[in-house]
Amino acid sequence: MLHEPAAKTGADPAFLYKRRLGAWMFVLYALVYAGFVVINLVRPGAMEAVVFGGLNLAVVYGFGLIIFALLLALVYSRACERREKRLRSAEAAGGRP
Repeated sequence: MLHEPAAKTGADPAFLYKRRLGAWMFVLYALVYAGFVVINLVRPGAMEAVVFGGLNLAVVYGFGLIIFALLLALVYSRACERREKRLRSAEAAGGRP
């Protein structure tokens, strides 16, 4: 089975914005995750504490990390989409973003 060649793409004018936003979001997530690790290292018994709806801290924090990652992905996607749209409209108008 043969494939068609990949579509040619040009330079991404929003690349620097995307990279900076992605890096900041990574640092933010890493800090929240580090909190999870620190609690497990320093006070592992604290993870057994029931905090919400009969669920212990380990489960709530773990699901919170997953939901937080999904929210960050949605925010990143929307922010990049808005920046690209703004750059396209500025480019079409012949101006700067």
